[in-house]
Amino acid sequence: MKYSEISHFSHPHHTLKPQHTEAPFKCDGCREVGIGSSYKCGGAACDFDLHTHCAIPSPTVVHPFYTMCSFQFLSRPPGTEARYCNACEKRVTGFVYHCRTCGFDLHPCCAKLPMVLADGDTKLHLYSKVNAPFVIRCGRKGRSWSYRSTCLKYNFHVACVKEMLVDSWHGLYDGCSYTGSRKSDTRIPSLKATLETHSNHTKGKSGKAQKCCEVAGLALQFVVSAVLGDPTSLIAGVVGTLMSK
Repeated sequence: MKYSEISHFSHPHHTLKPQHTEAPFKCDGCREVGIGSSYKCGGAACDFDLHTHCAIPSPTVVHPFYTMCSFQFLSRPPGTEARYCNACEKRVTGFVYHCRTCGFDLHPCCAKLPMVLADGDTKLHLYSKVNAPFVIRCGRKGRSWSYRSTCLKYNFHVACVKEMLVDSWHGLYDGCSYTGSRKSDTRIPSLKATLETHSNHTKGKSGKAQKCCEVAGLALQFVVSAVLGDPTSLIAGVVGTLMSK
């Protein structure tokens, strides 16, 4: 689908142009980090970006995990108390999908997470909970939404992926960076150590530890791409540079 230049209520003085970037950016709508397809202000002095999901939101969405809910798009979280996304457990500070009946909240990119991520032999399904050990970060069961591979060997909490990105791109998430420009830190996070840890745990199992690590890394690329708002094979390849860092 080819997108055209748009006007947006959150940035009324300039139009926004579709772009594709290989560097991470901070979305000025949901306040979360993105990569890949986005909309950027055409003004020379502006540094305004939106995820595609935030630039062209659906007024309302429904989700298979919440069959009794209807989520309405809001420009800010309702009420005065802190609110947290039911998918990733991270605080909601900007654009949000909110169910007035149940009080559930979803970041726009979390609301649009694909139910299936697939590329060739790699296929992962999204679950609201999975009671199984997880490959990365926390090692806990049943935490947040999760992607699980069809072979049942690889499981990734959406919350863990978000935390990993926050740790690696803290400047973007916190609104600052080492150079003073909040969007200048374009380093891709490194997952090599995490996956090597998983590989070490699998040593001795038919000599397949290295292959296990490689497949887990490929699967994780797809999950990171989806969490960042652009679950395409191209972005999976871009995010794949994290494996060498």
